[in-house]
Amino acid sequence: MKKLNLIHQKYLVTPILLVFLGYSCSLNAQSLKYKENTEIGFFTGASYYLGDLNKTHFHESLPGAGLIIRKNIDRRFAYKAGVMLININSDERDSKNDISSDRGLHFSNNMFEENGSPIYELSGQIEFNFLPYEMGNPLYTWTPFIYTGLSIFNFNPKAENKNGEWVSLQPLGTEGQGTSQFPERKKYSLIQFSLPIGGGLKIAITEYFNIMFEYGIRKTFTDYLDDVSTTYPGRNQNSNNQYPIGMTQEAIEMSDPNQTHYLDEERGDPAKKDWYSFAGITLSFKIPKNTIGCDY
Repeated sequence: MKKLNLIHQKYLVTPILLVFLGYSCSLNAQSLKYKENTEIGFFTGASYYLGDLNKTHFHESLPGAGLIIRKNIDRRFAYKAGVMLININSDERDSKNDISSDRGLHFSNNMFEENGSPIYELSGQIEFNFLPYEMGNPLYTWTPFIYTGLSIFNFNPKAENKNGEWVSLQPLGTEGQGTSQFPERKKYSLIQFSLPIGGGLKIAITEYFNIMFEYGIRKTFTDYLDDVSTTYPGRNQNSNNQYPIGMTQEAIEMSDPNQTHYLDEERGDPAKKDWYSFAGITLSFKIPKNTIGCDY
């Protein structure tokens, strides 16, 4: 009878041990094994710029949007590519600041203006998660993150002329670019590079969906996002020819709308390059992979 009880105990304990061991292995596999995956996402938020016509973060913010694709290689690192539409502008015409109102300049890279267009950006980035992160894993559901990389962007600053028409500023040469009087001033390229820097917070909502709160800033290598950089090309008090030969009347009007400045007076600060920034939310979805069988 005693032998029979031992046999019963053996057959009772064995399945329990197998279940326990299987559960433990499942947890270990879940916490240790990571499968690379890919996400696609949509960004929306507010964008703005910092430069000669604006020194304040989030001043005159406008809507921005973008699409991203992210390759998660492990719980810490990811590669990301993105396409962004960034709207920026600044307007000194109604400014209460004496210096700004005297200068009276404005510009727009804004798709919501008549004939306007945003900044178009294409970037490649690498992300680092401060905490292990994995959608669908209850152990790793959130993390702060940072990123950096390289971006290429196209911009085209415009301003409103006295007829109420929005015109592109780069072809005009508002600081004397392209004239014989200023041979060192070349017309700036509308395609530039920038360094993306940013970070935020990732939160896994489900196995296939997460939300990211993000702030990003772009260090550019141009001072002409706003078409303002150096000094005024005219009016010359010592010459009957007040402006360089080759500047059109429209270029003169857009260079100094209030006609209150003279040759070589400061129009901008060429030592400080322009920046553009954005803050917002990204909704991102993991692309499911169809697998057959079980992983061991």
